[in-house]
Amino acid sequence: MSQVGIQPDPGAPREAGYDTTRILTVPNILSFIRLAGIPVFLWCLLDLHQDIIAVLILVVAGVTDFFDGFLARTWNQVSRLGQVLDPIADRLYILAIILGMAIRGVLPWVLVAVLIARDVMLATLIPSLRARGYASLPVHFLGKIATFCLLYAFPFVLVGEQVFPGAVFFATLGWAVVLWGTFFYWWAAILYMYQGSRFIRRTPVVRM
Repeated sequence: MSQVGIQPDPGAPREAGYDTTRILTVPNILSFIRLAGIPVFLWCLLDLHQDIIAVLILVVAGVTDFFDGFLARTWNQVSRLGQVLDPIADRLYILAIILGMAIRGVLPWVLVAVLIARDVMLATLIPSLRARGYASLPVHFLGKIATFCLLYAFPFVLVGEQVFPGAVFFATLGWAVVLWGTFFYWWAAILYMYQGSRFIRRTPVVRM
């Protein structure tokens, strides 16, 4: 996950320390591939009931998630678009996973509500951030841990739904990490709200 610091709005007039303004960089292409995998994942999960293929799609998404940030820094291809795409892809994957698995009856809807409520709460800060020329909140270590836990725990839960020796182990491990991930997800959100509120109070609105 490549986002560092409070991220400038791509449409804002101020400049930031980006390496490139190009759209078709290798990291951005990887992010587009990740996003393209979301409808394929839902199709495999809900229509085909091919859970293993759905899990493999999530594995590929996790690999590209690592490499888009790594390559952006290594090849000096950090871009405005890339800084915005990365967290958006994470949020959309989490949303697709929890909704798809809830529809399948694997996850309880109350957990879906808890996770969505967190992002809705953070979304209330976006208008004020954009008015100050910024598009998103900073990503700190706790937020990365929370996202990592959720993105990698739900596939374990899904695998644990299959009938094979060891399925109980995957289900138990998956649910344990889901609970910890949800706790960290909300803890990070509280820190985001505090940090964002302080930043908004101290930063003047950008006059267009």
